[in-house]
Amino acid sequence: MPLGIVIRKSPGVTRWAAWSWKAVAVLPGAGPAEWAELRREGDVVEYHAATCPLELHHTQTEAYLTGLADAVPAIYVVMRDEGDGLEVLLVTASPYEAQDYQDSGEELVEKVPMPAGLVAWIRDFADAHHEEEEFVKRRRDKKRIDLAEDGKGDARIRQVADVYRSPASRREQMH
Repeated sequence: MPLGIVIRKSPGVTRWAAWSWKAVAVLPGAGPAEWAELRREGDVVEYHAATCPLELHHTQTEAYLTGLADAVPAIYVVMRDEGDGLEVLLVTASPYEAQDYQDSGEELVEKVPMPAGLVAWIRDFADAHHEEEEFVKRRRDKKRIDLAEDGKGDARIRQVADVYRSPASRREQMH
């Protein structure tokens, strides 16, 4: 489903940032756009910055259900700062995928509230494709590894005495 991304440009609150950019909404089913101005109130401007496809995959239904279980379900907008503005890379409904992009530290990830129609569409998809994975506990093998002692120290060096003696006792033997 194509999602239009609405980005708000507002004056920065510090002297180091002239402008503050923030993804504030998504427009389900939007047509193509390239930073089309939607609304202006003084210095604050909202743009339809881009339209990105929202792709759902049957292997990520657990992530979608986790995201829908939040108090406010959200779409995650992944952007990259290009110096003079933002480039919208992708949108996702998976909080797991969004976390992966946040961990890299190179992209900006904004959490945008999901419209009710989009919540229903994603929930229907997840319900249709979700398969609960059965938990399988890993079994340990019964082999005991503490019965045999492989050796002490380096096998290539002949040890005539205790290899764990302290260096002080070794000095006493040398004098």
